[in-house]
Amino acid sequence: MSEKERALAARTVLQQCLRARLQVRPAGERSEAEFVQVRPDGPRDGPLHLFLFKGATDDILPKMASTLLNLRLCEADSGKLSSLLELPGSLLIVPQATLGGEAKGRAVQYHTDISKEDGLRLHSAFVSLREQEAAKAGPTVRHGSYGNRQVLSLDTNGPFTHPMEF
Repeated sequence: MSEKERALAARTVLQQCLRARLQVRPAGERSEAEFVQVRPDGPRDGPLHLFLFKGATDDILPKMASTLLNLRLCEADSGKLSSLLELPGSLLIVPQATLGGEAKGRAVQYHTDISKEDGLRLHSAFVSLREQEAAKAGPTVRHGSYGNRQVLSLDTNGPFTHPMEF
């Protein structure tokens, strides 16, 4: 693991999209798959792909929540870039373990991933923070289930994607 990776607690990717749909429960023997989706009527929606490194702690969560909600990535009707807090919109939080993968030969290794127990706890705390901050301003927050395979369908209207590291 490099010096930079040791210092990182999380890696995120925030996108503007027209529509996003995430499977939160796979189909079972007696049930159909269950999905959540962000508002299908705007270009003010964004999936947030969230990865947590080993060693991540609760103290990074408030800064992440505030930074990501205030990032000017969403294009308003005027063409001006605005944040999710400034426009009506939705946010879909997608747990994304693969953002920590490192290529080794022809395989990918995930040695920097946080443990499942710590990841679940921090993911839940992050979702709660986002819901609290978003409730003040209006965006709807949806999220995937930590530890599940993330089946995601996404329609975008441009290359409005921003990776961030915390």
